[in-house]
Amino acid sequence: MLPSSSFLVRNLAMGALLMGAPLLAVNDAHAAPPPQVRGSSPGYYRMMLGDFEVTALSDGTVTLPMDKLLTNITAAQLKTQLARTGLDPSHVEGSINAYLIHTGEHLVLVDAGAGKALDPNASGRLLNSLRAAGYRPEDIDAVLLTHVHVDHHSGLTVDGKAVFPNAVVYVEKNEADFWLDASNEKTVAEELRAGFAQAAASFAPYLAANKVKKFTGSTELFPGVRSISVPGHSPGHSFYAIESKGQQMQFWGDLVHVKDVQFRSPGVTIKFDLDAAAAARQRLKAMNDAAAKGYYVGAAHISFPGIGRVLADGKAFTWLPVNYSVAGLKP
Repeated sequence: MLPSSSFLVRNLAMGALLMGAPLLAVNDAHAAPPPQVRGSSPGYYRMMLGDFEVTALSDGTVTLPMDKLLTNITAAQLKTQLARTGLDPSHVEGSINAYLIHTGEHLVLVDAGAGKALDPNASGRLLNSLRAAGYRPEDIDAVLLTHVHVDHHSGLTVDGKAVFPNAVVYVEKNEADFWLDASNEKTVAEELRAGFAQAAASFAPYLAANKVKKFTGSTELFPGVRSISVPGHSPGHSFYAIESKGQQMQFWGDLVHVKDVQFRSPGVTIKFDLDAAAAARQRLKAMNDAAAKGYYVGAAHISFPGIGRVLADGKAFTWLPVNYSVAGLKP
């Protein structure tokens, strides 16, 4: 019988010691691991909602100085609330999430990510996530924009060309009319003014192809897919609600920017809100509704996959993330 490999290794090592050779020589071939990868894989999370397949797609993240952006909260309150989750108010990294809905008849994308508009090392990963999830940009027949801010629409276009060539872009009429009219630039805060040129660039190939469809308020767009008007954060900010076999989910766009603050304090707003008071009212209304009815929520800036439920917690709320599941794609 041949000696075992472990027997040979022990005897080689012993011989090396007796001869004064360094023991490391036996393992030289495996002494150094390969370089660190330092990157994340394309991000997607899939679940079923009745007969609808819902896939959360990560576009990456964006890091923002929330101590300079959040309003209706003191610096001390912000520091205390974020300390509970170990976050530094001066640089909070938030997810940028989009959602793909396969209804059986339509393949619908809710929001299109940041494209090249933000940090290329952290965001603009939507297409990688989409392909990893088993779909191609040309498979999508509709893109539903919650609103026209750069981290939600800039992924529509690359180098002047439509990323989703077979898709119609749906956007609320007041939202489109506001951001596609450059004369409105002077009415917004300085940090939002670049958004007008960015919107024009994102929409250009779709407008040229007559593939932008404006809707008004709350309306059914496809069977089981409807819009909900929630102006405040922007003039035509919209949720999208889906329903299949009695199960429901809403996609909230920019209702929440910092979950560890705004579920506890729904009145906290952000400088990106065009009408902060209205945005705060919409947030409280939406959280009350979600907590009362128990449906799923998909949120653009809650840690990926950004899917969960809202629970009432006294006069405030708690976010309950979806339970990770593989079996049956069920949450």
